[in-house]
Amino acid sequence: MAESVPVRCPECRREHTYTPPVYPCDCGAPVTLPMLRDGTPAQIRHRTWAGSWVEVRCPSCGTSREWPQPELGCRCGTLLRMPVVPPQPSPRQPPPPAGDLPGTAADRAPGTAAEAGHPAGTGGVPVAGDADGTAAPSTSAGTPAGSAGPFTAPAPLKAHDAQKQPRHAARPAFRPVTIRTAQDARTAAAEYLRWLGFPEVRVTERRPASGVDVRGSGIIAHVDPTTAPTTLREVETLWLNGLNEGVGTACFSLAGYSREARTRADSLSVPLFVLDLTGMPQAVNDPADDLVRSVY
Repeated sequence: MAESVPVRCPECRREHTYTPPVYPCDCGAPVTLPMLRDGTPAQIRHRTWAGSWVEVRCPSCGTSREWPQPELGCRCGTLLRMPVVPPQPSPRQPPPPAGDLPGTAADRAPGTAAEAGHPAGTGGVPVAGDADGTAAPSTSAGTPAGSAGPFTAPAPLKAHDAQKQPRHAARPAFRPVTIRTAQDARTAAAEYLRWLGFPEVRVTERRPASGVDVRGSGIIAHVDPTTAPTTLREVETLWLNGLNEGVGTACFSLAGYSREARTRADSLSVPLFVLDLTGMPQAVNDPADDLVRSVY
């Protein structure tokens, strides 16, 4: 399991505990983003594509790959970029000892153990009819030890049955959708709402003027995939749509929320979530915490 690191918000000075995400490498081994403990988190005021990715090397196979930059959303609305240890050079494999190379003087020297009991000219390799000529069984490459088998999605949790779930009931962890496009952000929000207990939610095919990106039985959601903080008007518009339709609401943002939007959402009990580029939502106000707790 990834080791957590303490983080202090530079704006409100609130203390947080951040656990870095773990990604699956192509070789099957888990890759944990190495946090720079002495580094200072940087406040994200304007998101760029190039600054949203970080290069990390797999400790098992040595493959270097770019992963989403780890981020932390504070309850005050500040979005922080967590510092990561720079990638280290790939270690070179040492050359094999001279005695292990084929065709060396040690192998060709007469009377050595390599040629003992074998006919001349065989180079010490057992030939057919040798008493010691039984070949060793060969090994074949299999599934990496750390690789996981196929994932089976759990049965969807009905929203009206969510309150009946015992708090100690085990349930699988949420499997996020990596965000590379605006559509990915909407899909990630929809998947999270399904995991929360709204199995019938769907992403709207064409974004309506109302700004409702995800709609389902009992809930609607607005997803802001832009690089600017979500505004007060967007929160109020979402709340009015929910009021008119008599359903709950939830708002998801990639760049956080303005202070006015945060204050208004708290007064209207609109759950606010921040999405990082891994597709993992994080609750940033009390109504969002209440929505998450309602299904446990």
